[in-house]
Amino acid sequence: MNLKRMFGAILTLLGLGGLIYTAIVFSTTNGSNRDVKSLIIYGVLGVVFFISGIGLVKTTKDES
Repeated sequence: MNLKRMFGAILTLLGLGGLIYTAIVFSTTNGSNRDVKSLIIYGVLGVVFFISGIGLVKTTKDES
């Protein structure tokens, strides 16, 4: 397995974890300012990691 593909898989898993954590925080939030900030931070980081990880896995060619 290529190093870039492995790094892409790790980024994808981190992004997925961030998105799941955002969903958990969203479901338990009561609307305070701190909750909204954490939703935005974890949501944006989760989306960025997920998209970049998927992009790395997709564009890296497997040379065996």
